[in-house]
Amino acid sequence: MTDKVKIELTPMEHAVGLNLPTYATEQSAGMDLTAALEEAIEIDAGERMLIPTGLAIALPQGYEAQ
Repeated sequence: MTDKVKIELTPMEHAVGLNLPTYATEQSAGMDLTAALEEAIEIDAGERMLIPTGLAIALPQGYEAQ
């Protein structure tokens, strides 16, 4: 059994109504995030871009988010 970690999560104004992060399957290593965008964007192969999630999170000491 895995220990549960409490993470404080606050949706920001531009993310109201978006889905909260969820695991797609029981075996998922990470949660899926929804982009908080007004219109669709396209990211080319190998391109990097910051995508807003519209979420503010507070992680416990010793943890990180990617």
